[in-house]
Amino acid sequence: MDMKKFILLTAVLTLLASCGSNDKGELVGVKGKKWHPEKPYGMELIPGGAFIMGKGDDDLAGVQDAPAKTVTVRAFYMDATEITNSEYREFVHWVRDSIIRMKLAILADEVGKVPEDGGIGEYAFKDADTANMSVYEKYMFENYTGLGPTGYEGRKINNKIKLIFDTSEYPDEYYTEVMDTMYLPLEDSYNGQRTWDVKKFKFQYSYMDIQEAAKNRGIKRRDAIVKEQIEVYPDTAVWIRDFAYSYNEPMHNDYFWHDAYSEYPVVGVTWKQAKAFCEWRTIKKNSYQKSRKGAAMVNTFRLPSEAEWEYAARGGLQAATYPWGGPYTKSDRGCFMANFKPVRGDYAADQALYTVEAKSYEPNDYNLYNMAGNVAEWVNASYDPSSYEYTSTINPSVNDNNNQRKIVRGGSWKDVAYFLQVSSRDYEYADSARSYIGFRTVQDYMGTHVTGKKK
Repeated sequence: MDMKKFILLTAVLTLLASCGSNDKGELVGVKGKKWHPEKPYGMELIPGGAFIMGKGDDDLAGVQDAPAKTVTVRAFYMDATEITNSEYREFVHWVRDSIIRMKLAILADEVGKVPEDGGIGEYAFKDADTANMSVYEKYMFENYTGLGPTGYEGRKINNKIKLIFDTSEYPDEYYTEVMDTMYLPLEDSYNGQRTWDVKKFKFQYSYMDIQEAAKNRGIKRRDAIVKEQIEVYPDTAVWIRDFAYSYNEPMHNDYFWHDAYSEYPVVGVTWKQAKAFCEWRTIKKNSYQKSRKGAAMVNTFRLPSEAEWEYAARGGLQAATYPWGGPYTKSDRGCFMANFKPVRGDYAADQALYTVEAKSYEPNDYNLYNMAGNVAEWVNASYDPSSYEYTSTINPSVNDNNNQRKIVRGGSWKDVAYFLQVSSRDYEYADSARSYIGFRTVQDYMGTHVTGKKK
């Protein structure tokens, strides 16, 4: 009898499920929201396609690390310009402000201050009042608060209230105590100015090492998650260290923070800092997407692979020496096409002494600026002189975590023309910062129908 009831109940449920849909019992698949590709701000769509990667002409330098081979890359978006000082400052300020807010919230929690108390209490954790939490936020608070090295993981900081930087307007002694910890000691200051202790500007993030997870099938998911903590402030001393017996103090003092250089490419950033910037940019965009009800999350921003960078730099031109074609570095009007060192000792022959604004000179046919010269660019690849011999011909990528020599491409303001060639390879160590190395980011294009092939 019980079995008959079960069968009858199953039949009724099946009928109800069928009546509640319009598929007429056919297999139609799960229908999601219609996808509308959104071009990221400041980026250009690079259509997927095949190209001849490597040296098409004789390798005059005799390096022999870029033999020509045909490869194919998928479509992606790429920044039209190198990441600028202004854009990177936004990252630095976000990290600084987040750390300050966390310190304020922790101290408010320790001294028992809440928003109604004013002063530092206004910066208390938002979950101090659990009555206004969503079901999900309440679950996260109850299950994850107090776990981790600080004891405050899972707590939500208050991003709404404005931070106060004018010492004369500090609201109370607790606020003063927190802010004082973010500056260098008085004995390290000069000219009457307090300086931020930039060593405290650290960005923490985690990511999954997909390559490792795919190779090691027995690995647990948690063991494939990598956690990083990176100091984000650029090393402004590179302007001094990179050039012995040279007066570059003005660049050290002003280049990163002064508004006169806001639209110039950021330098003094390591490969690891460039990767951290990509992670932050993804978080920033997806935080906005999450605030829009029903908006889809975006793909991660990342550094380009070496193949993607060269494909984009060529701008659709096959066998070209430079992004504009070549083989010359001057236009038919006698003007230099990029910012580099055209004559020994004469950095200004191209009308630029150091870097220039990120949107300078003519863009290539993909509307990308300064893919040659200005600053060399980090890519997500490790340098192996023989890597072209064994890489895949579809989306080739070599990034060995044990190899700290990371590829830089495009040449810079202090390089000779050879390094500006789209096929030339160079490298720097992942933890090194230079006055002539910056970066730009890419994002995967969703779908496969956008290619550079003409119909």
